[in-house]
Amino acid sequence: MASQSAKQAAPKLRYLSAWFCPYAHRATIALEHHADLVSYEWVEALGWEQRNDKNNVTGTGKEWWYHWKADELTRSNPSGLVPTLIPLDEEGKPNEEKSVRTAASLPSDPYLAAKCRYWADKVNRECCSPYYGVLVRTDEEERMENFNKLVSGLKAFSREIEKNGDGKTFLGGDRLSNTDISLMPWAFRYYIFEHYRGEEYAIPYDEPELHAYKEWFDNVFSLESVKRTLPDKDRYLEHIGKYADSSARSKVANAVRRGVSAHEIEDDKDTY
Repeated sequence: MASQSAKQAAPKLRYLSAWFCPYAHRATIALEHHADLVSYEWVEALGWEQRNDKNNVTGTGKEWWYHWKADELTRSNPSGLVPTLIPLDEEGKPNEEKSVRTAASLPSDPYLAAKCRYWADKVNRECCSPYYGVLVRTDEEERMENFNKLVSGLKAFSREIEKNGDGKTFLGGDRLSNTDISLMPWAFRYYIFEHYRGEEYAIPYDEPELHAYKEWFDNVFSLESVKRTLPDKDRYLEHIGKYADSSARSKVANAVRRGVSAHEIEDDKDTY
């Protein structure tokens, strides 16, 4: 536990977020995992409304749009995206000039730091982006192609963590690296595949190549700091239906609909 002086010196932040967003969930996990070094105030900063699909963009007769963004979000982030962190001064007022140092999720060793960066990008491309391909793509062959790519990515991740000793986290032990945090929000959400796409889309945890991944999964989601961040499964299942029936009009959904991966969004092409 941090000393009282350390807590008093901890950066104070307004955290503009959205309960359903896995990208924001990464920041939430990092903030909670390092709660002795940083304090924050959660601000729910965007939400949805349903509209008629006048131009038949989704083919469902309806569209779910982000219909509101907190004024604070649009003022602080030109792209209007979550997560957005705003540093506060000692009186609790926004202080844009104050530098914010948060607890690093990278190891101090240069080699291990580079390794974590490489694998964080790899799991983002291979285990996170295909998640939206499974959900948003309407062609069954394309859905399965994305699912197979995702499972292959998990197997590569599983082989890597098997090399690292105890298998509890990417680097071993209980400290989460940016690689762990990059994957965790999507790993938690994979349960929705079977519900919306059928049994053939269930993650095959019993396959030997995924045993190390399953051990990692069980450990990281047993951490109290992580459990505090997890959305209600039923509530999230209802929310993600917007993507499963292709009626969501977020930047990620629009990018996937036009045929690119979720990590390849472009502000000028994937507006909503």
